[in-house]
Parts: sequence; C-alpha cells; structure tokens
Amino acid sequence: MDLSLLNERQREAVLYTEGALLIMAGAGSGKTRVLTKRIEYLISEKNVRPYQILALTFTNKAANEMKERLRKNIGDAAMEIYAGTFHSICAKILRRYADRLGYNSNFVIYDSSDQLSLIKNIMKENSISDKEINPKNVKAKISNAKNSLTTVSEYEEDAFSAEDFAVATIYRLYEHRLREYNAMDFDDLIVNVIELFKTDKEVLKKYSEQFRYVNVDEYQDTNSVQYVLVSLFSSFHKNICVVGDQDQSIYSWRGADIRNITDFEKDFEGAKTILLEQNYRSTKNILG
Repeated sequence: MDLSLLNERQREAVLYTEGALLIMAGAGSGKTRVLTKRIEYLISEKNVRPYQILALTFTNKAANEMKERLRKNIGDAAMEIYAGTFHSICAKILRRYADRLGYNSNFVIYDSSDQLSLIKNIMKENSISDKEINPKNVKAKISNAKNSLTTVSEYEEDAFSAEDFAVATIYRLYEHRLREYNAMDFDDLIVNVIELFKTDKEVLKKYSEQFRYVNVDEYQDTNSVQYVLVSLFSSFHKNICVVGDQDQSIYSWRGADIRNITDFEKDFEGAKTILLEQNYRSTKNILG
C-alpha cells in the first residue's frame, strides 16, 4: 500500500491502529483522506474483515463518498464496511432487534414534520394553547431531553415552571403515542440502541466484538448520547479513532458537546492525539 503522498503526521495517523486516537485536523489538512487511508490500511495490510470496521459520519453523502474512495482502491470489499450516519447505523440495528424493546421490526421513523404534527394534536386534545406554548419549542425541549438521556419521569421531577409541567405532560403523551403507533423519532434511534445495549448484554457483546475498529468523523459535532453510543461500540476492543476540529462545530444548536474532544484523553485510557496542521487547500500541493 502506497503512503508516499501522505506527510509524516498523516502517515502516523494511518499507521496508529491500536487503542484510542484523536486526530485533530483543520480544514484542508487532508483529514478525510487520512481516515479513508486508515481504513484501507486495516483491510489491505492488517487483514481486517470489512464488516469489522465501523465508520460513523454525519451525512449519508460523507459515508457514500468514503465508500466510493475505498472501492477505487480495494474493490467491492468497501461495500461491506459498516459506514453511515449515527441514525442509519442505529436504524439497521433496531430493525433486527426492535422486538426486544417492545416494537415491531417494521416500526415507522417520524421525521421533524411528523413529530410536530403529533405534538400539535396532543396539545389540541389536551386544551394546551399554542399561543401559550410554541409547539416547536416543545419539540426542541423533548429532543434536548432525549439527547441528554432524560426520561419522562426525570423530566417531570425536574419541572419547575408551569411551562415545564405542560411540556412534561406533552412529553409523556408523545412517548405513549409513539409506542401506540409503533413509531420512533430520530432521537429515539440512538437512544433506543443505547437502551438495547444496556439492557441486553448479548446484543452489546455481538456489536462491540464485531466492530474491532470504530472510526468517527467530525467528532466535534457529537453530543452526549452519541458519545455514549461510541463508547459502547468500542467497549470490547477499545480501538477507536475520532477526527475532529474544535474550531469547526456546526451542530452546537443540536447539543454538540465540545467536551467530547477536550476530554477525549481522559475518557479513553492511553489515548494519543495527532495534529494535522498542514493546509493543502491553501497550497499548490493538493492531495488527490
């Protein structure tokens, strides 16, 4: 495998495969290429099976581009890699094990407009005026609760204002209605996999043993539930590589937690940090 086009730091990141690794990379530092080359190295040089590699991205476009780059170098084996967004990977797992959480495997996934419609219906049925409480704010508060793993009961206990109590009521009815409709919202996809892993050690064992190498792109955009999920995926082999840029978080409005980067070396024992500093976009030496 030819690594001659990589600089010293990039090569170091590709070759450091065992244990926890944080790659700090600014825009134009070749981070996507490094992550792709790292996966290629695991398969072609270390004989890792493609299905033993998990690559988590924030967009389907990024996952597909990664697979396509790999396919050009290692062929159809690239299609066997578990590469996708947090939500798409979680949805695959839940399609297989939804029954263990009391859902049918053909559960419906509610998008943002579905969620808002359901919240509005619940408010109307319970005579809660949308002039007093904005349904979009209710949706955001429910999402924030789920993304901090706050249950309905915990939300009710922490309620202080009249609005908090109203949101707690809507939250409980919303969860009940989703169950009734055999539906999950986007946040549930991650939250329910965490619940599945924590309550069913057999399933956790299957996936944490299968995924020998866990890779996460745009780690600065992960929130607290995504951090928990990544920790569970990597809990057996402890081989985790995350790529992040603490100056480039675009999901702070979704609860992205920069502590996932700043505390990485504390959270993952023996973790190493590699800085990719050379900006190829601002020079003529652009890596293809």
